[in-house]
Amino acid sequence: MVPAEHDNASLVHFSFEFFPPKTDEAEDRFWGTLHRLAPLRPKFVSVTYGAGGSTRERTLRLVSKITNETGITTAAHLTCVGATRAEIDEVVRLYAEAGISRIVALRGDPPEGIGAPFMPHPNGYQSGADLVAGIMAQGAFDVSVAAYPEKHPQSPDWGAEIDNLKRKIDAGARRAITQMFFENADFYRLRDLAAAAGVSAPIIPGIQPIHSFKQVSSFAARCGAGIPDRLKQRFADAEPGSDQHAEIATEVLEAQVEDLRAHGVGDFHVFTLNRANLILPLAERLTHLDTVGA
Repeated sequence: MVPAEHDNASLVHFSFEFFPPKTDEAEDRFWGTLHRLAPLRPKFVSVTYGAGGSTRERTLRLVSKITNETGITTAAHLTCVGATRAEIDEVVRLYAEAGISRIVALRGDPPEGIGAPFMPHPNGYQSGADLVAGIMAQGAFDVSVAAYPEKHPQSPDWGAEIDNLKRKIDAGARRAITQMFFENADFYRLRDLAAAAGVSAPIIPGIQPIHSFKQVSSFAARCGAGIPDRLKQRFADAEPGSDQHAEIATEVLEAQVEDLRAHGVGDFHVFTLNRANLILPLAERLTHLDTVGA
């Protein structure tokens, strides 16, 4: 069963994820990338929230500035690791004061990494679903949550994985955005299992352009996402930053997105890594098709 939001594969929409830059030079690149992607009329852009709230102030500043200066709908990430309910509720209040009504709510992983057991703060939110409920208790927020095409490493089985996703949706989340994945069959399995369990909210694939195979492989290892052998083989002799590397990355990205479109997917959430060069040509082409067909 394909959720209503994905019924027409000719309707293609993007959202884009950014991370808070740490230097003035990186911030210039951040804004340059945002302005390059803005003409695509993204459904929203999101800004991540560092582990333990380490980028809280920068995230708030950036989402506020994007909203005020560009008019693009902006979502702020929020995690509850190592924080009390009062601390998280204060962040939600500050987001609301800044005019931010969209939140990407994530339980977050322990400082030791995704493989370590999650130990909630004794006075904090106890789970992702608990966090969503806490956010919704404070106002009419549009909340997105995470989903895992390969199952979260801490989930004992797929039943537990889907039950957890359903609890987050039932708590008030409007959609789920997946972790990065490179085998589309994993996404289709997740979507089918969720639909069979009564999850009617859309599940949006999280797409990771491979700007650097080494860097993306490191990210994947830290979040429990697999890198297929076929990709390892394709990038084995491609030097980072080379034209060959970019060509392979473009082919991989286009093949993944086109296959998803053929299976009824119309919305894509792109982890930009604050770069536009790989996704921009593809997104321009697909959103042009959307405009022509409208």
